[in-house]
Amino acid sequence: MLRLFWLVIVSTPYIFYYFFKLIYVEQHPEKYDEEARYAIGRNMVSAAMRNSFVQTRAYGIENLPKEGGYIMYPNHQGKFDVLGIVRSHEKPCTFVMDNKRSQLPFANEFIRLLKGARLNRSDMRSQVETILQIAKEVSSGRRYILFPEGGYAFNENHLQEFHAGSFKCALKARCPIVPVLLIDSYKVFASYTLRPLVTQVHFLPPIPYEDYKDMNTTQIAETVKETIKSKMDQLASSKAK
Repeated sequence: MLRLFWLVIVSTPYIFYYFFKLIYVEQHPEKYDEEARYAIGRNMVSAAMRNSFVQTRAYGIENLPKEGGYIMYPNHQGKFDVLGIVRSHEKPCTFVMDNKRSQLPFANEFIRLLKGARLNRSDMRSQVETILQIAKEVSSGRRYILFPEGGYAFNENHLQEFHAGSFKCALKARCPIVPVLLIDSYKVFASYTLRPLVTQVHFLPPIPYEDYKDMNTTQIAETVKETIKSKMDQLASSKAK
């Protein structure tokens, strides 16, 4: 948490600047298309990373589909996860977030800027509507980040259960699924040090709709989890040598 406190303190001028910048963007939507809003978001992330001594190394960018919409399914480690992916992903993308968490300062402004989706876990009807809306947007070419593990408490560099329901969006959108492996992302706001830190984002080969269309969501969840685990084990094995 020390890094988070430090970030807030040293970023005060940026916070005020972007606070009024985002108000202006919301008041003049005709001036800011998705690419412009995403560029602002990435600039915000870059400033935050620079001020908190964090770098993110991206691997497998060549695996990302060149055209059309898709959904990225990463393992979940903490508050930095979305920021690391956004910094590494050049084309505009957005994310799905729990409605309660999305109301917190900074998170609320960021999800509004990127026009993300808020998932109300206590309202089943609302969840269905959100899933259908995400599928519709992905079908029209948008790119989403969706964490199938849900929570991230104590996950660190370990995988938890992948919830099958998270993959309904991909099935309905009939889009590629991009498994994403995050390494050391949890350390950004969990460590009590300001020493420079490097996190990793690995974009793994996409799973086309044709390869999973005959699976149920539980089978898809296990396939994506196993893909991420295989890459995680490979990296751990290489590091041990």
